[in-house]
Amino acid sequence: MSLPELPHTTDRRELRKALVRLRLEMHRQEIRHESGQLLNPLTRLRAVGDSLQGGLGIKHAPLWGIGAVVLLGFLTGKGARSGSVSRLVRLGTSLIPLLKLAMQGAASKR
Repeated sequence: MSLPELPHTTDRRELRKALVRLRLEMHRQEIRHESGQLLNPLTRLRAVGDSLQGGLGIKHAPLWGIGAVVLLGFLTGKGARSGSVSRLVRLGTSLIPLLKLAMQGAASKR
């Protein structure tokens, strides 16, 4: 990202060319900055996914997440016996530490 070199002459044509180069470089930097701002939520979302996968210590965390969603769909879907969703949520949140311990135990046995 070096700035264009300024001419050492007083020729108006060369000075205008240098001015145009400076403006183009300014626009490039502005576009780079704006695109970084637009992509910021996506990069944060990726970082959250990576930290979730690393924090729980579970390999293939997205697959486990899809499996959990499918299981919840079967448990709470149409035709399921009448039960409270909050009970299932409490059960799921209480099982996460147990799953983590089980996965760490399986990894340490290897």
